[in-house]
Amino acid sequence: MSFLRLALCVIGVYSMFLLWAIAQERLAVPFQSIKEDTTHKFHSPLALSACQSTLSSISALLYLYFRRKPGQTWAQTLGLEHSSVKQDGIELKEKKSNGTAVHNGSAHTNGSATHHHHPDTRYSPRQLLLHYFQCSVLITSATPFGFAALSYITYPAMVLGKSCKLVPVMIMNVLLYRRRFARYKYVVVAMVTLGITMFFGFGKEKPAKAKSNGNGELGTFGQLAGVVLLLINLAIDGATNSTQDEIFSRFKVSGQQMMFWINVFNTLISATISILPLPYIPVLHPSRYRTELEGALHFIRDHPSVVSPMLQFAFTGALGQLFIFETLQHFGSLTLVTITLTRKLFTMLLSVAIYNHKLTPGQWLGAVVVFAGISVEAWVKRRDVHAKRVIQEKEKANIKSL
Repeated sequence: MSFLRLALCVIGVYSMFLLWAIAQERLAVPFQSIKEDTTHKFHSPLALSACQSTLSSISALLYLYFRRKPGQTWAQTLGLEHSSVKQDGIELKEKKSNGTAVHNGSAHTNGSATHHHHPDTRYSPRQLLLHYFQCSVLITSATPFGFAALSYITYPAMVLGKSCKLVPVMIMNVLLYRRRFARYKYVVVAMVTLGITMFFGFGKEKPAKAKSNGNGELGTFGQLAGVVLLLINLAIDGATNSTQDEIFSRFKVSGQQMMFWINVFNTLISATISILPLPYIPVLHPSRYRTELEGALHFIRDHPSVVSPMLQFAFTGALGQLFIFETLQHFGSLTLVTITLTRKLFTMLLSVAIYNHKLTPGQWLGAVVVFAGISVEAWVKRRDVHAKRVIQEKEKANIKSL
């Protein structure tokens, strides 16, 4: 069942975000104006984020509604109240850990039930919503830096930087929440990052030789600015994923419940910032209009061809997030990032097979390193699953003997 769930998550992430990436690439290029013979770029990332988060929250709410259990309240459906089960007349509440890491060297367990129960504020709805809000602030903050980085560096350089996302995710987990990972996780992270870096680094198209806006090679200052923006984006992404892991380890919530609340807060934050009259800020408010929403509406009116990729971007992103949070809940952020990174690699390998592209020896070596890293994690997970099954069979045999 675990393998089937992982396979469905991989297929969903790959298919939805392949279409999402196509829409994102289209939104990064200029659109033809219907008023005059000119082209302009779309400069309203937060308005676009608000559109996607709105659809994402709706899709998560529909998923939770149709999957809720009979008699379940809305507070329980949305993860703000835990379902209680009675055992020998004593009311117990379930808590769980997602199993991806150990918090301060020990995992949270139910322990033994006592009659004198004191409420634990760590698991209160208020603390849970504050964690959701923290994730939303981080996600909203990362979006403008990612869009701004594409104005200074080429797409291959962006992919090369994103391939190292496993590193900030692990670093932020260690720094923010004092988590420790199994040794093989560090090996897998190093191998996957090294392999994808080799795959894109040994390609024929180098970032330093790429052209930007038709002006020839990118200047040193421009590339440096792009790298700094990309590093900020990666650091915020790492903090976001580590915070999501912390939520799963401390609170009894599902991936879709997290998806709903984070996107609700994303919508509120993005929409609020979009209607605020802000001055021109290069990264945070690149629009020349008084508000970002006003700039987005004017752009849509003058460039109606932007509507189709915007809808595709929001719709595929909303469906893709269902698979993203399902993966995050059951397999952790490192497995999720591994899936999203290898998706880029598998897409390029499929292109090689269909269109007969030529890869350099360094790229083939990078692909081998990535597949080797994935094989290490698959072998360890299979060994752990087999060991758990053996223990379960022994426990069943002991129960029957009693």
